[in-house]
Amino acid sequence: MTTKIGLRREDKNEWETRVALTPAVVKRLSQDGLDIYVQRFPRRAFPDSEYEAAGAKLVDALVDCDLVLGIKEMPPSGFRRNGAYMFFSHTIKGQSYNMKMLSELVEKRCTLLDYETVVNEKRQRLIFFGRFAGIAGAVDTLWTLGKRLEALGVTTPLSQLQPCHQYPDLAAVRQAIGQVGERIAGEGLPGFMAPPVIGITGYGHVSQGAQEIVDLLPHMEVSPSELPAFVAANSITDQVIKVVYKEQDLVEPIDSGRQFDLQDYYDHGEDYQSKFGPHLELLTVLINGIYWDERYPTLADQDQLRALFSGGERPRLLAVGDITCDVEGSLACTVRDTDPGDPSYVYEPQTRSATSGFEGPGLAVMAVGNLPCELPREASETFSEALTPFMKQMAAADWKQDGFNEVSLPEPIERSVIMWHGKFTPDYEYMTDFLK
Repeated sequence: MTTKIGLRREDKNEWETRVALTPAVVKRLSQDGLDIYVQRFPRRAFPDSEYEAAGAKLVDALVDCDLVLGIKEMPPSGFRRNGAYMFFSHTIKGQSYNMKMLSELVEKRCTLLDYETVVNEKRQRLIFFGRFAGIAGAVDTLWTLGKRLEALGVTTPLSQLQPCHQYPDLAAVRQAIGQVGERIAGEGLPGFMAPPVIGITGYGHVSQGAQEIVDLLPHMEVSPSELPAFVAANSITDQVIKVVYKEQDLVEPIDSGRQFDLQDYYDHGEDYQSKFGPHLELLTVLINGIYWDERYPTLADQDQLRALFSGGERPRLLAVGDITCDVEGSLACTVRDTDPGDPSYVYEPQTRSATSGFEGPGLAVMAVGNLPCELPREASETFSEALTPFMKQMAAADWKQDGFNEVSLPEPIERSVIMWHGKFTPDYEYMTDFLK
């Protein structure tokens, strides 16, 4: 059979211009006989003309495509009965804001695949934007710090930074950060920041992307256990201090007689509690890039943040970049997500207010929910290359087949099928409860 693959336009917000398949990949797939349709879209990071030259067919609507690929969530009204769709659905945690969409998929007997659940046998993700989220998140966090300092009446080398999306590509981003680093090495940062400490949670792709940016600044790395003594003994201002936090640095068993065990934490997060609070007093900036869901303890809760800002003196912590952006999740200061046009707010712990911009008492928070869109071409190129090896088998699959178990799909793609013809697949039957 000949499967028609559709590439949809992105309409969730004005900032989203990424693609699942780039023109270069479409050209290779077209030459291999795949039938690819591209919905016209003037704001896409890659012009329609590049897709047409690559062998795709440009259309206004993907009305008869067997499988439609997108990036962000689709509006509930956009689904065709019995259609098959693959995108980041943000539903597997029961995210309330997408339950209407999920209900519509069930009602229209659709098939849903999610890139987030394309994993290998070790449950490691294979198709992701994490590195670019980390890169853009670190840039925007440093920019937020610079703007927050300006609001406090202090101009620093960070003041010359722009938000990530205002740079044409990653090379320009790296050059800009490097120039800021040169000025930090020569001029230093304000004495009241000494030593300026950037804490980064996690060690996966998001964290690695953030570290790529921080490592372009003059820096030294200190372990979490060494940080208290280091801060007490040093007044460095001509470089930043990088601290990377792993799970064992962030949480501990509630039962003081037990030792931390990573697999046990993954399996029984409810048996652990945060021990991160004392480090909030040592950091200048926190970049949060570690996975979290409701099974795990909050790393910085409301009481901790309120206590941090209840003293007479301003605390060391000036800015948070929450790349994971779990609203009301691991960080109590993330009370809403933001977008590149309005990326930051000042969170006031006593009242839990979140005022856009950089003025006012409290903590500056950057919580952009779709950070990779700030580097759309390069992020799309990496993502598309990761998806490509699966496309031939996906194109050969019978998406109209009634039985999910009778369809031949690559194992990682099979694991990503959340719903088949309106029914949750075995691994995702728990999601039925989300719709009650």
